[in-house]
Amino acid sequence: MTQPTDARIAAAMTAHPRAFRDPAPVRIRKIALWVLFIGLIAWCLWDFNFSPERIWTGLGRLGRVASFMFPPHIWTTWEDWAEILNGLGETLSMAFLGTVLGAVVAFPLAFLGAKNINRIFWLRMSARRGYDVIRAFETLILALIFIRAFGLGPLAGILAIAVSEIGTFAKLFSEALENTSRRPVEGVVASGGSRLQSIRYGILPQVAPVYLSVILYNFESNVRSGTILGIVGAGGIGFLLSDRISAYRWDEAWSIIFLIIAMVYLIDGLSARVRTRLIGSLERTA
Repeated sequence: MTQPTDARIAAAMTAHPRAFRDPAPVRIRKIALWVLFIGLIAWCLWDFNFSPERIWTGLGRLGRVASFMFPPHIWTTWEDWAEILNGLGETLSMAFLGTVLGAVVAFPLAFLGAKNINRIFWLRMSARRGYDVIRAFETLILALIFIRAFGLGPLAGILAIAVSEIGTFAKLFSEALENTSRRPVEGVVASGGSRLQSIRYGILPQVAPVYLSVILYNFESNVRSGTILGIVGAGGIGFLLSDRISAYRWDEAWSIIFLIIAMVYLIDGLSARVRTRLIGSLERTA
């Protein structure tokens, strides 16, 4: 049988172009989807009052605001630096404590949502829908609720991050449990191990690197989220940033933004090194 070549395929396409086209229903469906997509974008731009004039005017105002930020402010007294460093420390503490609390609570809840651990259908589905309900609340909304309940300060931010992370961690942890191999579990059971021992020695060593990676990544993300929570009154560097912007002290605002960027950069770098070292050691011992 003669093997087709690129030249023969090109010649066949030239001689019989309609044979290589999608069927009419497929083409109509593609055209309809593109029309719907373009129409949705056009409607959004019209409804949001998008116009080149508005964009040009906004860019001019943005340029004036940016000009107020230069040169950046440099604090000259220890009292000023102490306030800024304290705000950075509060933001970092909020992210750390919120992430840890969320992971601790989500760890046992994840077993309820994993089908290879929990065989009771209604209980497993209830746990999974519970994850979805928790994740439906944005961290910012939770912060506003907790501020009303506990007052201004980092406590509201810690609780907001922790509650939000419970749903996220529980879902990701349960999925990691479901994706584990059965062979280590069968080995533990064949050696006379109980069900709890099969989970401890057959499943947890497989998911430990995944758990650690997820926790570290979410901690990095929560450091950034902690800044936003501070703007609404949950303390931290975000509160100081909001205060400087409200007072039109743009040079200090830019300096605070630069410090936030530097803090996030350092946290990302340290987290990556910790992830590489610890996950590597866990995978070698698993």
